[in-house]
Amino acid sequence: MTNTPPVCNYEGSDYQQSFWEQGGHEYEDRAEAIALKRMLPKNGKLMLELGAGAGRNTPRYTGFERIVLLDYSTTQLAQAQERLGRCDKYIYVAADIYRLPFLDRLFDSATMIRSLHHMADAPKALSQIRKVLQPNAILILEFANKLNLKSILRYWLGKQDWNPFTLEPVEFVKLNFDFHPKAIRNWLGELGFSIEKILTVSHFRLGLLKRLFSPKLLAALDGLFQPTGALWQFTPSVFLKAKVKGQSQNIETALNVIDLFKCPECGSGNMQDKKEHLLCPTCQARWAVNDGIFDFRNKMK
Repeated sequence: MTNTPPVCNYEGSDYQQSFWEQGGHEYEDRAEAIALKRMLPKNGKLMLELGAGAGRNTPRYTGFERIVLLDYSTTQLAQAQERLGRCDKYIYVAADIYRLPFLDRLFDSATMIRSLHHMADAPKALSQIRKVLQPNAILILEFANKLNLKSILRYWLGKQDWNPFTLEPVEFVKLNFDFHPKAIRNWLGELGFSIEKILTVSHFRLGLLKRLFSPKLLAALDGLFQPTGALWQFTPSVFLKAKVKGQSQNIETALNVIDLFKCPECGSGNMQDKKEHLLCPTCQARWAVNDGIFDFRNKMK
């Protein structure tokens, strides 16, 4: 196994309930829904949702025939499974983003919302995503913005050591990174993406404002300001819509689920379904299948 950067594991976490449902973040959720609606293709065949967690955003991808929910945590995926149900439309996969278990040029769209900020090697993560996207595919990427107004003011007032204007990421808490918008655009450009749209999100992420005004009102106001992202990016959250350069290709969505996968150990695509695990005939690696969740994190012993 190739050494990969560390991952942030939400195994056993009640993040969906504690942060989103009871944590006072309804405004942010509504604002992100507006941004996604503006960026999502009207329809598609095979979507990859990276960092899907408990499936908070998955119901918003209504135009897609099939959606692969990928997360490192099997408990988060189990919560998503309870939320969305079991059917051919949803495929639940536990895997390391640095070792994606999918065939190259497979997906026509992908989203990565509130996940890049956990990537210790963001360029490497983005390069792995690029490999599994077909030409002309759409990537909707959200990232935590280093160049936000709060950070700029704190830096100017001497209350913050790190410089928000430099391009390198800043790790403000272990495995929590903020990124400069230009750095993100540079990385995507080097990988062959073109930037189609930029939206700034969470303009009003202040405790006082959230106490004074309803989440619905704040989100509506946020929606009015989001298009200013085409001019400047000073909010804590930024959404990018990027497209892989090249011509579209047809995707066969009627494929058996096993035909989507390759072995993350050796790269072989000839996986065999053994019911309780998948077997790679090339390197003999076995990958668990537990209660409808394909687990590619570690080989079975």
